[in-house]
Amino acid sequence: MKHSINISGNHATVFLKDKIHVSDASLLRDDLLDIIDQGVTDLRIDLSELTYIDSSGLGTLVTINKRTQGRVVLVSAQGLPLELIKRTRLDRVFNIE
Repeated sequence: MKHSINISGNHATVFLKDKIHVSDASLLRDDLLDIIDQGVTDLRIDLSELTYIDSSGLGTLVTINKRTQGRVVLVSAQGLPLELIKRTRLDRVFNIE
């Protein structure tokens, strides 16, 4: 998995690429928790280049959503990641664009 983060004030856009497996999820969680601790309150997570996410990756997104009190928007989810989000009913938890 590759990810990059663009921060502007209390807003951040996170770009996820390739696949998120259990080994990647903890690194992503740590990076996102760090920016939240630095004052970021609104997150947009771009999933347009994400091809796979496992349960630990979904758990990371849920953890981050709780920490930001629901100020996470998932953008451009498609394919298997979108299917998994819908199957787990996380489309009812997250704002999805």
